[in-house]
Amino acid sequence: MAERSTAAVDVADNSGDEPLTAKADQSTADGVAQNRERDTKSSESEEAQGSGGDESPGRTSPPELHSGHKLARRYRLEECVTRLDGFSSWRAVDEKLRRAVGVHLLPADHPRARSVLAAARSAALLGDPRFVQVLDAVEENDLVYVVQEWLPDSTELTTLLAAGPLDVHDTYQMVSQVSQAMAAAHREGLAHLRLTPSAVLRSSSGQWRIRGLAVNAALRGISSDTPQRTDTEGIGALLYAALTQRWPYENDAYGLSGLPKGVGLIAPDQVRAGVHRGLAELSMRALVNDGATASRQEPPCTTPEELVKAIGEMPRIRPPEPTFTRPPDYQRTTYQQGSYGRQTPGPGATQPVPTPPPPLQSRTGKALKWSVSALLIAALGLGSWQLADALIERGKPDDTNKTQTTDDNDKGAKKPVSKPIAIKGARAFDPFGADGSENPEDIEKAYDSSPGTYWETSFYTSADFGRLKSGVGIILDLGKVQQVGKVTVSFVGDTSVELRAASGEASAEPTSFDSFSKIAEGSGTTGVLKPDESVETRYLLVWLTELPLTDDGNYRGRVADIKVTS
Repeated sequence: MAERSTAAVDVADNSGDEPLTAKADQSTADGVAQNRERDTKSSESEEAQGSGGDESPGRTSPPELHSGHKLARRYRLEECVTRLDGFSSWRAVDEKLRRAVGVHLLPADHPRARSVLAAARSAALLGDPRFVQVLDAVEENDLVYVVQEWLPDSTELTTLLAAGPLDVHDTYQMVSQVSQAMAAAHREGLAHLRLTPSAVLRSSSGQWRIRGLAVNAALRGISSDTPQRTDTEGIGALLYAALTQRWPYENDAYGLSGLPKGVGLIAPDQVRAGVHRGLAELSMRALVNDGATASRQEPPCTTPEELVKAIGEMPRIRPPEPTFTRPPDYQRTTYQQGSYGRQTPGPGATQPVPTPPPPLQSRTGKALKWSVSALLIAALGLGSWQLADALIERGKPDDTNKTQTTDDNDKGAKKPVSKPIAIKGARAFDPFGADGSENPEDIEKAYDSSPGTYWETSFYTSADFGRLKSGVGIILDLGKVQQVGKVTVSFVGDTSVELRAASGEASAEPTSFDSFSKIAEGSGTTGVLKPDESVETRYLLVWLTELPLTDDGNYRGRVADIKVTS
């Protein structure tokens, strides 16, 4: 088992105790302790959207900047949120695009300035919407600054955990989305190395995003010989904290209490009752505790890709059913005569009950009664006349009707009736993305005949997928080659869509976009996709080409139901 790099440890495991992985040498242990002490004393939110901190002594001081200072005649600094280790982080305003941004600043002669610029530019090239995007990386006027997105509608995991552990479904979504995002980043050669609760954000719509990819580690001089394992352990620590509201090391950090000293890593279900067993097992496999994993006979997860695979093998955790508050029972209001100015009889007094007067029948009522009677008589007379006329007509020969009937029968058989075609399976399809699919764990919601559930894409900054790709979609497997006449797709929000079909001779599910030919298109909340001619195929591709705007200002496609008919 390879040793972890000292600088890769965010908040240390167990200083002076048995580490979670193989023991490092003495110099490595000293480095871990120094990093552990520095990170624990620093602010819980050291990123561009966190709280402030103090500048560490002995470091290159950033230039004296103040609120109102403008970078590149565009980025106006508003508030310093972090001042640490020779760099500072600000909330700023992009006056050109009139939006809030985050800015990291450090002197150009800072020993890590070059590595920060390189990390920021590499992260900007990834373009994955699951990460907070790097918008600019510039060296100018003896300054190096990195500009990134600012997400005012998102909440740090640190803040969420302050109220208690996450519920099971939120925890499942968090570890699933973070693992998939980091697996995609590592496939492009990028690592985070500092996955802490302050680096993970949840938007108002439930989407989880990661900030500081590569940049946060470069700002602090963090590196690792085993970056995939470092990030996997970081995800395991996030999962552990979400399940237990405890940090899985001895030191308190990020507003969370650490584990008791001297006992090592305790399984989450031993820290808090009622923890989901599958997720607890997953956190231990990611943290690579040999004793715990051996007792459960499960191999450790050492890469984000292995975590994604392990999550896919788990039973899917569905969201809790919505609860509805029962309205209060209707209560009849009673009034006392005294409230209307009449005297209420005293105690023991009796009062005669007044006899209601007989109802009066107005002239209008009499006229209405006679009108209704006249209408009924007229209707009966008309019906009798029509019945008699029909009986007379039946006795007459009608060659025209016979000829017409014969002609209709000769023209052909009855039109074929459309029949539903069962969808035997489906797969999220993203051939132009880094991951190959989006939210594959929810794909069954796209054809479960339940309008309240849906499969959804990732977030994008524009309706055309942020100009990153031409679309994403769902491959439908009909089980065998069948004649398809129509596909009806229900969306949440107006969405543009194409229906594409694979060749009827395809013996296996196609893996490339070019293997599907467009046969229909549509748009709206319900897309009725009907080819000009019936198509014989086994594999269909529902391809989303334009996404609707969501409530939080981003764009996302949501497929609520798909029906296929012959």
